[in-house]
Amino acid sequence: MTSSERTEHLVLPGVLDAAEVAQTVAGIAAVQRDDGAIPWFRGHHLDPWDHTEAAMALDAAGEHARAEAAYEWLRRHQLPDGSWYAAYADGDAARPADRGRETNFCAYPAVGVWHHYLATGDEAFLRRMWPVVQGAVDFVLRLQQPGGQVGWKREPADGEVLTDALLTGSSSVHHALRCALAAAGRLGEQQPGWELALGRLGHAIRRHPERFLEKDRFSMDWYYPVLGGAVTGPAATARIEREWDRFVVPGLGVRCVSDRPWVTGGESAELVLALWAAGDGDRALEVLRWLKHLRAEDGMYWTGYVFEDDAIWPAERTSWTAGALLLALAAVGGEEATGAVFGGAGLPRGLDPDCC
Repeated sequence: MTSSERTEHLVLPGVLDAAEVAQTVAGIAAVQRDDGAIPWFRGHHLDPWDHTEAAMALDAAGEHARAEAAYEWLRRHQLPDGSWYAAYADGDAARPADRGRETNFCAYPAVGVWHHYLATGDEAFLRRMWPVVQGAVDFVLRLQQPGGQVGWKREPADGEVLTDALLTGSSSVHHALRCALAAAGRLGEQQPGWELALGRLGHAIRRHPERFLEKDRFSMDWYYPVLGGAVTGPAATARIEREWDRFVVPGLGVRCVSDRPWVTGGESAELVLALWAAGDGDRALEVLRWLKHLRAEDGMYWTGYVFEDDAIWPAERTSWTAGALLLALAAVGGEEATGAVFGGAGLPRGLDPDCC
């Protein structure tokens, strides 16, 4: 299969042509270290969540060997308790930059592992990574609170659990638990405790906003319950509509924070995925087309744009922003693995207290 054939689903009129897709894929690949690590950009740190997001984009572009190398980095450097540190300087595992262990960061590799399996059909890979997924999920669920929400992190010094929960982070954990359970089902590994934990978490996200820290100024708290699969159907549509005018700047993208004149590429691309998952493909494509203004000459994407000042800020082009854009393209363009992971079809829903 030629390079253009591997990425033809990423070519969408008014968004990217084949040459532009190839340039963006090459840009992410250029950030990846020889050991598989994918920092934000060379010289900056790596965190497990954004590393995984970039790896998923490589898989969506047919760069399966590079994606597998990224997951192997996670396998080699997982800590004994199933976690990873929150940041590593330039992706160097010997140089942790933040020894906190965040539940959202530790859960997300399960999404990437399941995505890689769906993209490649490589069951040997899935079996090799199963202990990694199992260890990470068990670490995360040790921080789940009685109300179903997931505590934010373990502190680096004494391992103290920060029991406060973030809606965005818990919604991402919800997505990861569904993918982890899909992997468990494929391998014949029964995980009834995970099913119960997933159901309790989804119930908390849908029914109990008071169990999460108040962060509704941030657009991620708006769309992540939809993106993470906890809120679906008419409720998802209603949630998107309720805050659309507050966060969306037509022609530019999505504000990171509702009261700041700053749109960001990562949040905009994730909103595309949430819109697509909610069945609103037309608006998903429209938002994707807006993001051309954040594209740099090298094919990567600027983190954000302050529209009141007509200024790019910060002056950085991250692997995960480009990665989120490619994943949004893959979903809208009909790539099966990405569609299955973000669309949620076939992913377990857990033992849902809402139904009883």
